[in-house]
Amino acid sequence: MSDALPLHIALVGNPNCGKTALFNRLTGSRQKVANYAGVTVERKEGRFITPAGRAVRVLDLPGAYSLAAVSPDEAITRDICHGRMPSGEVPPDVLVCVADATNLRLHLRFILELRALGRPMLVALNMMDAAARRGMRIDTALLARELGVPVIETVAVRRDGVDALLGALDVAGTIAAPAAAAPENLHAQVHRLLKAAVQMPRATAAIDDAIDRVVLHPVWGLAILALTMFLMFQAVFSWATPVMDGIKVGVAQSGQFVAAVLPAGPLRSLLVDGVIAGAGAVIVFLPQILILFFFILVLEESGYLPRAAVLLDRFMVGAGLTGRSFIPLLSSFACAVPGIMATRSIADPRDRLATILVAPLMTCSARLPVYALLIAAFIPQGEVAGLFNLQGVVLFALYAAGIVSAVAVAYLLKLLKRDRSEHALLLELPSYRRPHPRDVAIGLVERARIFLRRVGTIILPLMVLLWFLASFPAPPVGSTEAPIAHSFAGWLGRGLELVFSPLGFTWQICIALVPGLAAREVAVGSLATVYALSASGDNAAAQLAPLIGAQWSLPTALSLLAWYVAAPMCVSTMAVIRRETGSWKVMAASAASLFALAYATAFIVYRIALAWA
Repeated sequence: MSDALPLHIALVGNPNCGKTALFNRLTGSRQKVANYAGVTVERKEGRFITPAGRAVRVLDLPGAYSLAAVSPDEAITRDICHGRMPSGEVPPDVLVCVADATNLRLHLRFILELRALGRPMLVALNMMDAAARRGMRIDTALLARELGVPVIETVAVRRDGVDALLGALDVAGTIAAPAAAAPENLHAQVHRLLKAAVQMPRATAAIDDAIDRVVLHPVWGLAILALTMFLMFQAVFSWATPVMDGIKVGVAQSGQFVAAVLPAGPLRSLLVDGVIAGAGAVIVFLPQILILFFFILVLEESGYLPRAAVLLDRFMVGAGLTGRSFIPLLSSFACAVPGIMATRSIADPRDRLATILVAPLMTCSARLPVYALLIAAFIPQGEVAGLFNLQGVVLFALYAAGIVSAVAVAYLLKLLKRDRSEHALLLELPSYRRPHPRDVAIGLVERARIFLRRVGTIILPLMVLLWFLASFPAPPVGSTEAPIAHSFAGWLGRGLELVFSPLGFTWQICIALVPGLAAREVAVGSLATVYALSASGDNAAAQLAPLIGAQWSLPTALSLLAWYVAAPMCVSTMAVIRRETGSWKVMAASAASLFALAYATAFIVYRIALAWA
């Protein structure tokens, strides 16, 4: 292995070992996310330069507890550790096994499995600062001699916490494959190594025990979880308002500037009514989406999410799910696609399929622009009990409705199953840790990139297409109706209105539903384009909320909210269900059932609202 060539390393380790934090510390913003060829498993790859000037390419492998793979994630990790790479790729030069220093009893088993492969490797003993605070003493030199591989102390959350690892990588060409060890029971080796190299006054930190007595309490724990979720949705409205107002002003001024510079005609209409009105109406919700992701990242980094899974396990089992379903379903609050992909951690096929089928019912961030628009239009800005934002309370209720509908569907699936046996939840509870601002910031930047890329590659082209369909053909001479009423989009909207009029949907709403199948947030941009091309004027995009508030009835707004609680899944979600289940039949049945559920729910809400109006 020549020093002139880039060093190729792979980070591998158990979940919750700090591997992602180490990857972020090494690569910073020089990382990219893609999928492994032929599968939906995500791969993260980055590059960095060591202090000695050596180029390093680093691959962050999915977390695995063992090389005896029970999920697609672990299968990818197993194959790469064995040197079986996708076509055209070379195996990593060195395996960097990341281990949590505070939980070596679990992580040493995996280290020993990797050591038995006989590939060049080193151990990055992470979270050494947390181990020191617990009074643990680890003889890394003795541990390295016993394992026959270098053992490097790291603290991924500190700027200088990876210096020793960088130094070791500079001389990585001298790292040899470990010598074959004498046959020994795996558990016996772990016990011997712990006894020889680790002094551990307590198995867990006192502060972890103290927090868990409250957080895992069957009453107080649930109250804390509910309060955390409630405050999260309060923040989505309260914190984001100033930034959103600034973006709205920018969008409005951009449209006015272009309208003033260009002469009247198709080009000005395309830019003002299609591009700026459509894409701008979606971009304005980016602050709310980032606030939602901020809370999810903090909860994940702190070690709270596995505890929430344990807390909710008995309730989820009663609904036909498992505690392991909690994290995939929580991920679905961001997007159902990664949520469904996260079900690969569920070993039981029955529980995994049930989680996949209910994941689209969780309120993904793509619904947030629709909710925020309708709430701003029909719910006044006020307070509840003098403490809580009324709009935030309504948003929390909509998310709760999504959860209730998911639980109801899961329970129905349980009743239809032949095998109604329950499966015990076995889950590691990591130590509590303070989320590092750098890791949270990198996660938010990546989410912003994904959202803006989605705007540029999906939403913007759809807005241009919708503008064309809404602008042509031109209205007949002497027509007093809005030009869009005579366009292709107008004809489509009038046709669909026959199907959706029992729900109170107008033809403008029907037009927005169609591109919304590609991405739900497109519905907001579509409404902005439709109203911008109607008689409402060029400033319709900036005033969309008050505009629909004046033109729609409250029953119609409530019906549309109910529709989006159980809205038919987007094309991306359907595609990932097909790939994860390998079945067109499951995908089609899921899409059809969600359409029927959304239609029935919206119909019932509309009729009740009409009766009370």
